[in-house]
Amino acid sequence: MHNANSPVWRKYVHLHFLIFIWGFTAVLGKLVSLDALNLTWYRLAMAVGALWLWRLWRPMRRRYRREDYLRFAANGIIIALHWTAFFGAIKAGNVSSTLVAMSSGAFFTSLLEPLWFKRRVDYREILLGLGILVGIAYLFGISDIRPLALVLALAAAFLSALFSVWNGLLIRRFPAVDLSFYELLAGWLFLALVLSVSGSWTAPWEVPGRDWLWIAVLGNVCTAYTFTVSLDLLRYINPFTLMLSINMEPVYGIMLALLIFGDSERMRPGFYMGTLIILGLIVLNALMKKGRG
Repeated sequence: MHNANSPVWRKYVHLHFLIFIWGFTAVLGKLVSLDALNLTWYRLAMAVGALWLWRLWRPMRRRYRREDYLRFAANGIIIALHWTAFFGAIKAGNVSSTLVAMSSGAFFTSLLEPLWFKRRVDYREILLGLGILVGIAYLFGISDIRPLALVLALAAAFLSALFSVWNGLLIRRFPAVDLSFYELLAGWLFLALVLSVSGSWTAPWEVPGRDWLWIAVLGNVCTAYTFTVSLDLLRYINPFTLMLSINMEPVYGIMLALLIFGDSERMRPGFYMGTLIILGLIVLNALMKKGRG
């Protein structure tokens, strides 16, 4: 057991502070009027700018090999696709349903993590992840949510698990700020290419004034800060525990969405019962890991 002065204990507290901010990210995604692709591109632009200024202020003179940059770029594209799918799910459905569907990330991580870290499959993790999928299926069975929103949310969850597990390996070799900067830069450039080819780019002067405030918060607080710190936390917390803890995000996000959007986010009582089932699985995971540790 960790006491209040334990560095690891503080890491877990910091993690849940980040998760609260991520819950607010979904709310901001609904507040911004831009489509999911443009919203993600502008979010990445803000985050890359903030990280570039940080690296200027605290320069790190490190050289990387070409294959390292290719790894950064590949994971950056996955991250960009994840956020595009995430905001797309919010636009197609609502904040509450998207955040709950994102809980399936724990199941995907339980499958991917043993492959990346070359360890034996922990079937208890898979059972927990399957339990979360059952909870999600129940929630969507009693909700009037469009299938497109569910598909996009599940895609976002899978991509989130994929880049989190990959970063769990990369953070062992590279500083968090450098890793964040190059990955987000690659994601931003990738989406710039997609927008230019599709001809669907929204120019800065076409973005409503109020949207700029929310985009600035998304890019600087919800992305540059949280992404870099979450990468650093992967030095102390394994990807599966990170993904399972992130299942608290629906609780924070749903509460914020109810406060801000009111009736449009109100769900049937059974929806919240299913959310409690998912939370119970999170507690069970914590108790299992405590027993093993």
